[in-house]
Parts: sequence; structure tokens; C-alpha cells
Amino acid sequence: MIIQMEPSLPVLLVLVLSLPVSTSQHFFLLRPSDLMPVLELQEDPDPELDPREKDLNETELHSALGRHFDPEMMSLFPREEDREDREEGPLPEELQDLDLDQKQKKKLRRRLQLWARTGCPLVHTWTDLGTRFWPRYVRVGSCRRQSSCSVPRGMFCRPARSSSLTVLRWRCVTRGAGLRCAWISVNYPVISECKCACPT
Repeated sequence: MIIQMEPSLPVLLVLVLSLPVSTSQHFFLLRPSDLMPVLELQEDPDPELDPREKDLNETELHSALGRHFDPEMMSLFPREEDREDREEGPLPEELQDLDLDQKQKKKLRRRLQLWARTGCPLVHTWTDLGTRFWPRYVRVGSCRRQSSCSVPRGMFCRPARSSSLTVLRWRCVTRGAGLRCAWISVNYPVISECKCACPT
């Protein structure tokens, strides 16, 4: 069964722990939030709560996700990040506007060195969400620079902006004497930009 729910931006997946395992699956509810990054998913290990082979019809799931399926950010199979795409970050406008002739090389070199020391690139990696999400693999961003990004030192790279990927979530709840499960649409938030900021 597939249930369509129109998602909203931005969201945080919040784990509900109030219901015992015997009566309901631990599932994620949508809550407006600016908190990033998202905490790691915690799943109930009970295999009875996993989708079965008949629930994983690729044609039906593609149809249910529709235009939200983004092949650049989602995958049905494990993938590795292309080396040249691991770090992204726009050059400052003052560098983009420089005329790259011989007279300005020395000035450009100094500015590039400063930019390399203070830049906060977005690093992409592929994450396995597990069998209860479809597509199972999504491409997420992170701010991995550990050293200070400011001169003088003291500021560090922090998430500055987030976006969301719409995926399908397998959700099971107890209804009466039985367990009812269905695919629902949820937003999975990802970091989309990093910036140099003071520690919080």
C-alpha cells in the first residue's frame, strides 16, 4: 500500500519513542526545524516491520514518488562519490572578477591562498537509509573541515542552509488486532551549504 502525503520545507525527522515495540513501529514524524545536521536514524530491528518483496515493486514506487525522484541525489544501488565532486564551494566574487593576466597573478595567488584557508566546501557522500526507505541511497552534504576557517582563528565551518529530498518511508502501525503497513512520502533534510561562523 502507498499513501501520498504532500511534504513541506524544511523538516526534521523526529523519532517517536513513547509507544512500546509490541504495539507500534518506531517511526519518524515531520516537524519544522532549522536544526542541522539530522540525527542518525534509529530503527526497530524487528524484521516483521520491514517491507516484503511484494512491497518493493520498482515500477509502483517510481510512480508513487513521481517527479520527486532525483537520479543525481537518489539511487536504488550503492554508489561512490565522484572524486572531483566531493568538495563544492563557489569562488568569492572578488576572485571571479579578477582579470587573469600576468600582472595580477601575484595578487591572485595571495587571494587564492586566503580563500583556501577560509573556504567551507560542501562535501557530498552517499548514505544508506536502510530497507524502510525508497530509494534506499541518498546523496547528502556535510561540512567536514576541522580546522578554523577564519583569520585570526576562532571560527569554524557550520551548516548554513538545508534543502530536502522527498523519499518514501515504510511505516507500520498497529490497528486493532493486526499490523498495517504502507509507504508514505516524507522529506529527508540534507545540508546544502556551509559557511564560516562562530562556535555555538
